[in-house]
Amino acid sequence: MIVNLEERSSDSPFVESIYWARSVGGGSFTSIAASQWEMVITKQKEKVTLSLRGPETKASSASIPEDAEFLGITFKHSIFMPSLSINKIVDNEIHIPKTGEDSFQLFGDTWEFPNCENVEVFINRLIRKDMLAHDKIVDDVLCGKKQDMSLRSIQRRFLHVTGLTYKTIKQIERAREALSLLQKGTPILDTTYQLGYFDQSHFAHSLRLYTGKTPTQVLQANSQNNVVFLQDEIHSQSYD
Repeated sequence: MIVNLEERSSDSPFVESIYWARSVGGGSFTSIAASQWEMVITKQKEKVTLSLRGPETKASSASIPEDAEFLGITFKHSIFMPSLSINKIVDNEIHIPKTGEDSFQLFGDTWEFPNCENVEVFINRLIRKDMLAHDKIVDDVLCGKKQDMSLRSIQRRFLHVTGLTYKTIKQIERAREALSLLQKGTPILDTTYQLGYFDQSHFAHSLRLYTGKTPTQVLQANSQNNVVFLQDEIHSQSYD
């Protein structure tokens, strides 16, 4: 299982968020769809690996490495690696093992594995080496700004930079927002119409595809977690 999952924002305009976690034992979990790519450094005993993990277009089962530590860098939609076709990591990942004491090879250069404290330094080095690039048009379209380009040209731009269509990105992000609302206790009907789903059937199908759970299953999990919390509170109070 995953424990001690933490996340922070970054002052880098290229980075959406930075997270770190560790696992106790192994196991598996449901990885929900994600519209952004990321780098993940995994440390497991003496083994250290950098993974380039692409957008995920559907929920899937993923294994948890046993007793490992993770550092993840999630990039913004408009950021890409010119030397890597994003299509190679959509619903996939590339693993790069360490080649030195604390280093790895990436596109012919040697890099030290970053840690929580120097992630931004690592990112800035990648930028200076032109290994990360920014596409302003993708940013502008996602912000709702009109472009003097054909729809076909914009779609090609999105596929080249993100590996996904604009529509797919919006569908994934809407499902993730719906999951968050349900987990906060928002009723299914309210979530359905607040996020613009056609009806509850459409909502349930989309949520199952992108998160692996139906709205009812999410609310049931909320209820079970609340019962456990209440039982823990009662148990602790009995010793006061």
